[in-house]
Amino acid sequence: MTLRLYNTLTKKEEEFTPLDPESKRVTFYACGPTVYDYAHIGNFRSFLNADVLRRVLELVGYDVKQVMNMTDVGHMTDDELADGAGQDKMQVAGQRLLEAKKAGTLPTDAGEIDPTDPYAVADFYVHAFIEDSRKLGLKIIADADKQPELMPRPTRYVEQMIKLVEKLIENDHAYVASDGVVYFSVQSYPAYGELSGNTPDKIRSGEGGRVDEKTQLVKKHPADFMLWKPDASHVMKWPSPWGEGYPGWHLECSVMAVSLLGQETNGVIDIHSGGEDNIFPHHECEVAQTCCSTGESHFARYWFHTRFLIVENQKMSKSKGNFYTLNDLLAKGASPAAVRLELIKTHYRSQSNFTFRGLTDSQRQIDRWARLKTWLETNKNESLNQPGPLTAALPAFIAALCNDLNISGAIGVLNDAASKHDVANSPENSKGKFTYAAELDALNQMDSVLGVLDLQQSASLSDTDVDVKRIEELIEKRNAARSSKDWKEADRVRDELVDMGIAIKDNPTGTTWSKIVSS
Repeated sequence: MTLRLYNTLTKKEEEFTPLDPESKRVTFYACGPTVYDYAHIGNFRSFLNADVLRRVLELVGYDVKQVMNMTDVGHMTDDELADGAGQDKMQVAGQRLLEAKKAGTLPTDAGEIDPTDPYAVADFYVHAFIEDSRKLGLKIIADADKQPELMPRPTRYVEQMIKLVEKLIENDHAYVASDGVVYFSVQSYPAYGELSGNTPDKIRSGEGGRVDEKTQLVKKHPADFMLWKPDASHVMKWPSPWGEGYPGWHLECSVMAVSLLGQETNGVIDIHSGGEDNIFPHHECEVAQTCCSTGESHFARYWFHTRFLIVENQKMSKSKGNFYTLNDLLAKGASPAAVRLELIKTHYRSQSNFTFRGLTDSQRQIDRWARLKTWLETNKNESLNQPGPLTAALPAFIAALCNDLNISGAIGVLNDAASKHDVANSPENSKGKFTYAAELDALNQMDSVLGVLDLQQSASLSDTDVDVKRIEELIEKRNAARSSKDWKEADRVRDELVDMGIAIKDNPTGTTWSKIVSS
């Protein structure tokens, strides 16, 4: 089935065709986190949508090689400026941890971390990100367990960055300014602005604070962006032909994508993903420096960007109290599976509104699918006279996803097919030539994209903050009270479960339970 994707570069939906269609190999670079803090759910929406895209590609038969960077250098507090002005974010992270240590509020998982060591700070937040990503089922984590280079850190690629800058200077695409800073010359690359629409003539004079028309022009053009800054006082620094200093933050992705994915294609990759805030300046600058250093007309053939996340109809911020990490939500009783579904169920090109009501609804939906999977596993050898509803619905499920990842349409197809199991099928069709094993396989194929049922199962098996044995005893006690029509006792037991933070639901197949998610 043909996959169609919206391409930020061309501003339209296109049929996806990889660079090497015969081998079915796809190279995929996903912009990862800056490891100066815990990733929040807005960050994870972008990472999870990239994960869904990868899973869809694999479902339709592609072999995907994915790389996701762990940015540990180059990011400044004013990244929205072409120069990346302000403080080094790694230094800010260290200061924040140092203050927490002095106040006695250092996270318990920080252990003996040295807040003054930026590498130790980076290690701490990389580990936290990997653990969160593992809980949310990102496939890149399993890859990186075997090949750590697939989640590279820029600090290990500084030598390659310096070589790229040298090549750009040699080819007249970069220059050394009067204060020693190396800049990329946007006027040397006529296609600059093609991705974002921010062409050089639209960028206001003095962008980044480095152009002073009254005195001396430090930069040749306001849109020129920093490649290397000499600064011996910087917290992370390296020797270079332009003095001891640090690289501009756009360099890293160009170098690592080409090094790890582009050797066979001279620097061109199939897909590059990120959040919509990455389009400019980061991805625009990546395109310019990569194309000018490789001689290719394009860097990535398809650009995939996820829109922002809001929370309860408001912009997420710590001051509003609606800023959440994964652990924040888990502490409120959410399951990783429910968080994953809530973050992916809105189309990636639509703004997503995260709500606790939606999180609860996502959990209920997963519970229904999980009950169906258990039933199918139990009855997989029983016969059917005709293909089951899930088997019949699988092509429509895939077709929805191939329509620019229409995930809500795909979920609708799954729910419609699942509902037919309640009324149309039973294991009594003993002489049919079909079996429920095909239905189980169809459900597993659907979940290979959604990625929630295995998460739900692993979470249930590893829950350490609830007394599973006690919960099951109380449910059995309540069921006995209901059977004897002792409604008062049944209500009392239900209230006891609620006090434990457990919600129960009665179904034709029995009683299920889940943790209550609080806002």
